Amino acid sequence: MNYLKSTRKFTVNPEEYPFSDHWLERGGARMHYVDEGNGTPVLLLHGNPTWSYLYRNIIKELVHEARLIAPDYPGFGFSDHPPGYGYTPVEHAEWVSALIDHLGLKKMILVCQDWGGPIGFSIATKRPEDFAGFVILNTWCWPPTFDARIFSRIMGGSLLGRYLNVKRNFFVRKMIPAGIFHKEKISSTLLEAYAAPFSTEESRTGIWIFPGEIRRSASWLAETESRLYLLKEKPVAMIWAKKDPAFAKPKYINRWLKHFPQAELEILEDASHYLQEDRPDRIVAGIRRILRQVK
Repeated sequence: MNYLKSTRKFTVNPEEYPFSDHWLERGGARMHYVDEGNGTPVLLLHGNPTWSYLYRNIIKELVHEARLIAPDYPGFGFSDHPPGYGYTPVEHAEWVSALIDHLGLKKMILVCQDWGGPIGFSIATKRPEDFAGFVILNTWCWPPTFDARIFSRIMGGSLLGRYLNVKRNFFVRKMIPAGIFHKEKISSTLLEAYAAPFSTEESRTGIWIFPGEIRRSASWLAETESRLYLLKEKPVAMIWAKKDPAFAKPKYINRWLKHFPQAELEILEDASHYLQEDRPDRIVAGIRRILRQVK
């Protein structure tokens, strides 16, 4: 395991995020990741504009039951911004795949939300023997629908999208608190932790690139979906937030169930897009269900 001295770029409450720092180095840049516990590997992949902090409560709850690995994609969390990096999901997937190889992970459980779905399943469909099961949280893995394309053009566009995300830090300042249903959980500590990696305009490039990739990566998304059949026999738990403005629509649930009809589906009435903040207890329960099936 590659364990290097911490070079955190910002501070975070150690009571909330009490994890050791681990780093994967590639091409002179380093990706930060959490690696806690022992046993069956559970790979936790975040979306936009979050980082491994999103999974802190899940990691703390399961640390004595499994091995929890949560990377920060390059340009997110404590990870570096590699020179010349494009911040595309394809590149993020390459880093995560390299981390899997570096740690020698086998028979792992993938937990994914938002962009973690396309990134994680693009890897899993290329090496299905390395994945034992899946916990799917409000995500997708196919070319954008009409409404998603509109969102992509606005929020990922070169004018308004760049202004909102790079200049105004809109995703962090507005969309994170808007995407948490239980408003009483939104503290200054939480907001500071999510804002800290993106304190400068230069550090927000990845946030802006992601929404544009919804449409620019359409062929990559289609290719990933076309290979989901390779995973159809694996156990799957779906934990779905009903208050999510992006993914609550039945069309997302139904499309996942078309690929994984055996999935155990739980609908959360009191959770929104960042359901890891709203209902970490139900995500923990879903992971435990899959752990019991793969052991």
